Amino acid sequence: MPDMQRQSPILILGLGNELLCDDAIGIRLVTEFEELYKSAGTHFLTSSNGGLEIIELISGYEQVIIIDAIKTQNGVPGSIYHFSPADFKNTLHVSSFHDISFLTALKFGDYMNIKIPKDIHIIAIEIVEDLLFSNEFSKPIKKKYNIIKKQIKNYIDQLLNNNNTENYNRKFKSEGSNIYDQLNYSNTMH
Repeated sequence: MPDMQRQSPILILGLGNELLCDDAIGIRLVTEFEELYKSAGTHFLTSSNGGLEIIELISGYEQVIIIDAIKTQNGVPGSIYHFSPADFKNTLHVSSFHDISFLTALKFGDYMNIKIPKDIHIIAIEIVEDLLFSNEFSKPIKKKYNIIKKQIKNYIDQLLNNNNTENYNRKFKSEGSNIYDQLNYSNTMH
């Protein structure tokens, strides 16, 4: 979609696969948030794509909030992490295994003079299961879903109201104390 067709400067993008158990959490949350924020002037999309496909989805927006699942070595299911593109190591893909990394895609988009948002927030929810075909969440995620939704909604409210998100960032990062070390070994993130 060309930049001039963007109706809102803000995009909330849910990533995942609706058929793979907990991996659907980003898509499910964004679908529910769209109902809550109908009058907020924010655009909502969901996708199961990654890498270069994400660049097409986010181009032309001023601010993007990406909500996705993550699975790390020692993560606690339901933990919420907040990242910016600068937090990613080269081995982390916000895409499929065979695709290019999210960071590489951002650099490529910038190189190609595609209008990449300067303000990108990535909210990742630690999940249990992302390889099982199911349209239901695992028990730990199902049990914590309403809490996860409330915490992420509060964070989005802060972003949409241009309030300082530093306290939320600190909280999310402290819940996953060694998350930045674990990201180098992460197997899953769209």
